[in-house]
Amino acid sequence: MNNWSLHNWGQEAILDRADDARTAERLAELWADPRARLVEVDWEGQFRGDREAGRIEPVDTTGEYDEQRHVFLGLLEGVPYFAVTTILDTPTVAIRKLLGRAEGGELEVITSTAAILNWHRSGGYCVSCGKLTQRIRGGYARICPNCDWLEFPRTDPAVIVSIIDDDDRILLAHQGTWDEGRYSVLAGFVEAGQSFEQTCFREVLEESGIHLREVKYMGSQPWPFPRSIMIGFEARAATTEIKVDGEEIVHAAWFTRDELARAVEAGTVKLPFRGSIAAALIDRWRYPAASAR
Repeated sequence: MNNWSLHNWGQEAILDRADDARTAERLAELWADPRARLVEVDWEGQFRGDREAGRIEPVDTTGEYDEQRHVFLGLLEGVPYFAVTTILDTPTVAIRKLLGRAEGGELEVITSTAAILNWHRSGGYCVSCGKLTQRIRGGYARICPNCDWLEFPRTDPAVIVSIIDDDDRILLAHQGTWDEGRYSVLAGFVEAGQSFEQTCFREVLEESGIHLREVKYMGSQPWPFPRSIMIGFEARAATTEIKVDGEEIVHAAWFTRDELARAVEAGTVKLPFRGSIAAALIDRWRYPAASAR
């Protein structure tokens, strides 16, 4: 699969990270560029934007560039983009709504903003000596002034797996923390010393009791909740008896295409939002003719 709904994460990035521009002098020049844009996010992770349209509304860069507050995201069609966490008294938009509506370079700006600001909110202290670190390189690194420990933004890998059995049914599951009727494919974080594929086998067995026969890589998507990347797989089930863990997953079931269509139409099953890798994995199974093109 090449495309996650509105954006193709399998091609070269649209947002140019402009690594060679991450010097104090060059960043100040980019900040002063009259075209430069600043993406504002409040302390709860809500973006300044248009709620109805599901779009962000970047503002002009004003005042002095402050490397300890502002993050340089990169260049979008030559326009410098920065981000900041701040107090907002304007309408805001939740990132999940943005991810379901945004596309192209704007989507890359949104995911990059959320991921890097989330990292700064939780990773401000040195893991070596415990002192407060300082931002450098436009916010894409932190250094400890006490012991010179250098830290880069961390991305937590997680696998997400659509599981198909020999009768061409898909396994969908409901987490206890989700709203009623919300179902999706299984997912879980990669543990230390495991490959992505090994994680698929382990997570699926732990959460559903299903043994897998094989897994096939499908693609990936940045997932800034708070700073993850989802690695998508399609798997074939070796067994079909479901035994949920009862903790994270409280219910799971096999669906044929007709059964899922009826459940969605009746409102008893709600699927992941458009633009997510979960929705794309499910759609690949639901609409095989379209996926084959």
